[in-house]
Amino acid sequence: MEFKQRIALVKSLGYRLKQLSERMVQSGPEKDPEFGLWLDQVKAKNPWFTTGSMAMALEVWSNALLPEAVDRWVAAYPMMETDRLPRTIGVINAGNIPFVGLHDLLCVFMSGHHYQGKNASEDPFLLPMIVKEMATIDPTVSDVVRFVDKLSGMDAVIATGSNNSARYFESYFGKYPHVIRKNRNAIALITGFETGEELAELGKDIFSYYGLGCRNVSKLYIPVDYDLSLFFESIYGYHEVMNHHKYMNNFDYHHAVYLLKQIPFLQNNFLILKEDEMIASPLAVVHYERYDNWERLLEKIGKQEEEIQCIAVSSNTQINKEKCNSPVVPFGQTQAPTLDDYADGVDTMKFLLEIA
Repeated sequence: MEFKQRIALVKSLGYRLKQLSERMVQSGPEKDPEFGLWLDQVKAKNPWFTTGSMAMALEVWSNALLPEAVDRWVAAYPMMETDRLPRTIGVINAGNIPFVGLHDLLCVFMSGHHYQGKNASEDPFLLPMIVKEMATIDPTVSDVVRFVDKLSGMDAVIATGSNNSARYFESYFGKYPHVIRKNRNAIALITGFETGEELAELGKDIFSYYGLGCRNVSKLYIPVDYDLSLFFESIYGYHEVMNHHKYMNNFDYHHAVYLLKQIPFLQNNFLILKEDEMIASPLAVVHYERYDNWERLLEKIGKQEEEIQCIAVSSNTQINKEKCNSPVVPFGQTQAPTLDDYADGVDTMKFLLEIA
């Protein structure tokens, strides 16, 4: 498939994902029985993949694939247009949130290489559905994209997983050119001047996909004298997470553990705030840490960049990039990455284009 055909296909895919998002919201057993049955299969395999979360992910991706956004992305890589010998890229996908491996799929496809994907056991349906949509636009997609139970014959590897699985990936795939991703989380910096509306947007960064994504906020940094009552009031609109039994099982478990161990915490019946220096937090728990000097805080965060996916701040907050160079996004936008927002700060497209 030629370069211009790939661009046109990806732009068309963006429109289709918007339609799919709307179809998910509107579908029901009586309205769309075949699609409804498929959705039931997805949710039975992974109960975290609710209709709402899948629809939200598709809408985010449809915005990322708007024609002007695709053009900006492509323009940053003149080498993308150059013909090259296609290589087989083995991609191990995570299964923590809906469509989490789509960016890697698009990068491999747009780079002109062949995609060989191994999906997580808890998510065997979503990416194949995307490829099916791509193949309806151009059937030759099936010649360059396929899914396998075990990677073989690859020339390079992209793997996403936990810190433990990353050690296995390094050992097993170290001989190949590779991108191997580990655990990361988003953090939020609160100055004390935020409005309730801004903090409500921060709630989206915490609760989207029930907090399972690497771009979900797992830790708050707050001024030493900050009253967290406004934060709790502002995020009340996300109380519907209480309707998800797996989420509440996690809340109840950690609530009980902290009580038994007499560990201090704050809670509002669906989120626990625990004072802790660690960035990563358990599900249904967000850590917080107080600071008394903004510049020292940035220096501290700058030394933890390998643990941070991005930093959420209010639109009026300025970050000194000399002290802290992690990607910065406004409250409410951590789970709305653009095409040039690469996981772990590794430019996947540049990696693919430089494979000999």
